[in-house]
Parts: sequence; structure tokens; C-alpha cells
Amino acid sequence: MLKQIEGSNAVAQAVALCRPEVISAYPITPQTHIVEDLSALVRQGKLGNCQFLNVESEFAAMSSVIGASAAGARAYTATASQGILFMAEAVYNAAGMNLPIVMTVGNRAIGAPINIWNDHSDSMAMANSGWLQLHAETNQEAVDLHIIAFKLAETISMPVMVCMDGFILTHAYERVDIPTQQQVDSFLPPFAPMQMLDPDDPVTMGAMVGPEAFMEVRYLMHQKHLQALDLLPRLVDEFETLFGRRSGEMVAPYRLEGAKTVVVAMGSVNGTIKDVVDDMRGEGAAIGAVKVGAFRPFPLSGLRYALSAAKRVVVIEKDLAPGLGGVFASNVRMALRGLPTPVYTVIAGLGGRTITKAALKETFARAMADEIEDPAFLGLKREIVEAELARMHEKPRSGPMAENILRQMGLVGYRL
Repeated sequence: MLKQIEGSNAVAQAVALCRPEVISAYPITPQTHIVEDLSALVRQGKLGNCQFLNVESEFAAMSSVIGASAAGARAYTATASQGILFMAEAVYNAAGMNLPIVMTVGNRAIGAPINIWNDHSDSMAMANSGWLQLHAETNQEAVDLHIIAFKLAETISMPVMVCMDGFILTHAYERVDIPTQQQVDSFLPPFAPMQMLDPDDPVTMGAMVGPEAFMEVRYLMHQKHLQALDLLPRLVDEFETLFGRRSGEMVAPYRLEGAKTVVVAMGSVNGTIKDVVDDMRGEGAAIGAVKVGAFRPFPLSGLRYALSAAKRVVVIEKDLAPGLGGVFASNVRMALRGLPTPVYTVIAGLGGRTITKAALKETFARAMADEIEDPAFLGLKREIVEAELARMHEKPRSGPMAENILRQMGLVGYRL
């Protein structure tokens, strides 16, 4: 059914259609609307025997769904930003115990300084936790990815996080096709856990493992991700057959015919990138784009194939690894290892900084002329940075950088 609906509301309805049995979450912007809606559905008795657990922290939320999943329940939670950091220990535990939990991450910057707007630093911080990570471009894809995520998680018994850009998607109203219960039931069978706690067949979950076996356990987690690389394309095909649209591709090319410069990105920025590519193709530029829909497992072979004819690659990345540049771009470089293709990192959108078509077009033009620095910082106010560096040189104890930057920009009411 087509609805004009907020992204968070649409995701809540999609999760409800997957018939979760335990939902546990702690509110944090920008994912709060999702779990508020689910809480209301549970309270109204519209989710059958589903139990909604009100907890005192994000750590407790993840711990609760770990227990529920270990007991054989289909379990779901959601978080963002500092919330995922607070539950980090339990996030690793969920993956280490191979529990098929699904979690929405409403991508948001991590402080300090405090920032509630969108970038990918929160999910990137959990890149090596063992969770599968799927990234949505649109709210329609966010809806579809949650349905796919439950089947993916339960087929290989590993947790999956569905990442959707905070505010840009979570709070945006778009036309979304909400599936019927019959459609979802035909795709997602009742939960049949591969492992669960059973008093008649007791096991220890999360046991101590020493040096003699820890590497093997982690290697088996790696193998689960390799399984997902093979499984996810099949689930995407099956979803398309049942629902009539294609969502969840790990590598989605866009106008690559004859493209010498190819832009690679994750998440909602792909919509803007496609518009710029269309404009530049209309002007005769040999440019195309590739959307990466899965950060873990990372589709090395598929991306290498998609980029094989590119003369250069530009990675738009909503995260910054201080002292390195881009984590996402580093993974793209791994896909192209052994090839002479230069990969330019463009850090963009940090803390919700606007990414405009004009700025992207200028950046792509400089990249096509191989006149772009690496890493580049889209929209960076260099005069502000240089002024603060000069101040720090003159007065080493100049106070927190964030506050000094705000003073220089006239956003506080006093001077140093």
C-alpha cells in the first residue's frame, strides 16, 4: 500500500510486519520515532505476543535482546550515535554468540562536540564487531532492507544492523510502498533458531575462550560474512520476485557505460550524486556512480568488477578517521588492490554539513582533471581552521577547539 509517511514510521511498520517477539530499546535521537511507534503497536495488541521492554540504557537494550534471542525469540532494537557506543560491549557479544538480532541505526555523528545530525561515524565505529551492515539510500529501501535483514540474520544466525541516515531519512516524509502481511509472511518464515537455551540440553553461551581457540572462533565469524556475500544477492532476487521491486543490492552501478570517473558512496547521498552525474553526463562528461549497499560484509569482488573500467574513483565518505582519512575509501582501495586506479577520498557531510549539487559537481570536475587533494574535505571552512591553528600556536592553552571555532564564527556572544 502506498503511503506518504515519515521514514521512521515506515520502518516501524516494516518491523511490525516481520512479527518480532521481543523489542527492547532506549530512546535516542534520531531513532526514537521508530520504537515509539512499535511501543504503541505492542500496547494496542497489534503485534500478537510481542513483548516491549522498557530499559534504562542502550547497554540494557542490547543485553535484553541478546537474552531474548538466546532464548529463541525474534528480537529487534534500534539506536544511534552515543547509544551504539554505550552498548558497544554487548554489540560485540551479540555477534560473538551468533545471535540473529536486527537493529536499526539512525546514523548520527558522535561527540564531542555534541552533534545530533547525520554522518556515519556511529556505525563505522562498530565495523569490526561482526555485525552485518546494510545501508539504505531511500526510505523505501530502508523498509525493504529490514524485511531482508530478518531473513538474512536468521538464515546464517548472525546479527544485522540496517543503517539509515538520521533526519535525512528518519524524519523525511516520502511516498513508500508498505507491504502487506501476506507478502512479508511469504518471504520471511516463522523464526526457527539455529541455537537457543534449552534446560533439557544445556549449553554455555559466551564462554571464556583462550588463545588456543579464539582465532578460530573469530575466523568462523569471518566465514559467516562470506556466507552472507553469497546469500544476500539471492535474497535480493527473491525479494524482487515477491514484492516487484529491487532493494538491497550490495553493489548498484549507475550510468557506468563509458564512465572514466566513477563516484562511490553509501546511504542517502547517492540520490544527490545521481542527479549530479545526470547533469554532467548531459554536458558530455564520462562519469558514473556506484552505490555500495553493504559495508559488512564488504563486496570486494563485486565492487572490483564494477570499477574495473574506471580511470579514477572518487569516494564520498560521511566519516573521518583522524590521521588516516576515510575508512570506507580504504575498503574501496582494497577492492582495487593490484590495479593502478587512483582512489580519491572526499570527506563530506560530517555532523550534518550540507552536501550540495554544486559542491559535488565542482569536486568531480577537479577529480576528472586529477587536481584534487587526497583526502579532500567538502565544504571545509579553511580560514576558520587556519585561524584556530594560528591561535593554538600563539597561545597553546587556548581552550576547547569547538568553543573557539564557534567564537570565530560569531555564534557565541563574547570574545576571547
